[in-house]
Amino acid sequence: MKKLIIFISSVCLLSSLSSCSDFFDQESDHVIYTENRKLTNSTDSLYSLTGIWNKLQALADRTILLGEVRGDLCTLTSVASSDLRDVSEFNIGPDNMYNRPRDYYAVINNCNYFIAHADTALKDNRNEYIFMREYAAVKAIRAWTYLQLVMNYGSVPFVTDPILTKEEAEKTYPRYDITQVAEYFINDLLPLAERYGRDYPKYGTIRFTDSRFFYFPINIVLGDLYLWHGSASGNKESFKQAALRYYKYISERNGDNESYPTSTDRNEWMTGSSSWDYVKSSWSNFFYNETYYSDCELITMIPCDSIPAEGNYSQLRNLFTITDYNDNKPSITQSPRMEEISEAQEYCLVAENGTTVSYSPKGMSNHRSGDLRLLSYCNERHLTDKMTGDMTEVTTIDKYYTRNVHIYRRQMIYLRMAEALNQAGYPRMAFLVLSRGLTNSAIVEDVYSYMLYDWEGYASDIDFLDQFSFPDSRYIEFTVDDLNSTGGSFGRTPNTMGIHSRGCGFTSMNEYYQLPVDTLRSEREQTADLQAYVDDLILTEGALEFSYEGTRYYDILRFAMRSANPGQFLAEKVYARRGEANSDIVRGEIKSDLTQKENWYLKWNGAIGF
Repeated sequence: MKKLIIFISSVCLLSSLSSCSDFFDQESDHVIYTENRKLTNSTDSLYSLTGIWNKLQALADRTILLGEVRGDLCTLTSVASSDLRDVSEFNIGPDNMYNRPRDYYAVINNCNYFIAHADTALKDNRNEYIFMREYAAVKAIRAWTYLQLVMNYGSVPFVTDPILTKEEAEKTYPRYDITQVAEYFINDLLPLAERYGRDYPKYGTIRFTDSRFFYFPINIVLGDLYLWHGSASGNKESFKQAALRYYKYISERNGDNESYPTSTDRNEWMTGSSSWDYVKSSWSNFFYNETYYSDCELITMIPCDSIPAEGNYSQLRNLFTITDYNDNKPSITQSPRMEEISEAQEYCLVAENGTTVSYSPKGMSNHRSGDLRLLSYCNERHLTDKMTGDMTEVTTIDKYYTRNVHIYRRQMIYLRMAEALNQAGYPRMAFLVLSRGLTNSAIVEDVYSYMLYDWEGYASDIDFLDQFSFPDSRYIEFTVDDLNSTGGSFGRTPNTMGIHSRGCGFTSMNEYYQLPVDTLRSEREQTADLQAYVDDLILTEGALEFSYEGTRYYDILRFAMRSANPGQFLAEKVYARRGEANSDIVRGEIKSDLTQKENWYLKWNGAIGF
């Protein structure tokens, strides 16, 4: 604590096209130590990581908003700010509050400084490296931040050394696109993954929040890097590696010989219901739970300040729901397209006899038709105007009741693993994530059984899939026998089911949610068609499960990269936000032609952007 911490101006924006001095962020802070530049003790470590976490706070809201407002699931209300409206309309100028690349480079430069100056050779009295956990954690944060930057800007100045002087800032730095960024950080993180993939600094509770949520797990970040690399480059091997990295996180999350299953939390019509009037809900519990335990949904958050006066207070609650700060007037609500996607699903209700099924009717109010997840967080509320006394109806998105911004959660990892598996050529394995959940028995029944007749041709594929193990003793599938059992049938306690069942009933018996059958072609011959079919299911499931959590636009962008006509794919998805009946209206509102790739990304003063 006797170390004197000072703050100096650091360069946070760099360009390969011109001198960087015209877009310095002179007010950004970079933490260094006056005695020397080496970080050599626990105080250095804690204060340096705290400084990085502080810089991440500036990216928290933006990560969510840039990932949602540009997608097809949001509609802005009349009280939305002009900056937010410009984001929605793809009309983002350099003065827009959400277009500040300097904030990303502030995180990156702090990380670069730590990486350059941490004494990674230093050992304690147990002969363990003192700084390597922090070193690995900071490298993962840097990789995640660069990935966010290049996802939003398409092409970015790339620097991995700390910039501390004006002279260093005025050097010429190369531009990297998403493929190059992914390749660099894959190579950067891989040497650390085996030893430090699940070994994080142990700082306990910080400001009443478990600090284990503050880290970006290396294997998840690697999975994302491989997934984007494969999508941008078409490299099939990258998808295989992405799937393996997501699986590695899942299999190691709670230690060896433990599990990290999808859980059976869901919204469901009560079995035997004939009037369709009672929904039992356990699906949304994890949105508010920030307690670290072996089966928790939350993986990573950006911790934010608790009161607006502290400077890094998340505004997401004020944008999505009603609060005293926004005079009960949210800025963002669900789009007609989100309602269409939700209602288009077929909810499968199994009768008490366990064999008969029925499907919920269409046209019910309050989002009760189709998928039931929307009704958990999209609420119509009647409020009395404080001035006039008039009653008004307000729609709120109730996913933001905590001051912290959630980045990764368990279902994201499973669904991205499914996406990677599908693109790697294993659509049946990917479909299991959606339909039944992954257990070894299910894999044998629904994947291997379609390969065994062509064993010679599929030997290498089976070798690859054999690396994924979900033992039945630890991953216990939710079956039809469990529907009417409060404690699990026959003494079992199921913990695994398909993600689609979280809002659409018992998917395994849903006749509308099955892979197409083609008996005239071999399994290999129909793989491409199955991949296209499952890809569409995965993108839809992302909307149903993760709407308004900051993933939608990036999902559309990634899927567009892989399509035959990327511009048309992305444009059609985004233009559809007003629903089928009003698609021409929203196309007129969006200022840019989204069939052109350069309009997918942000630009800043000609110095950064695609």
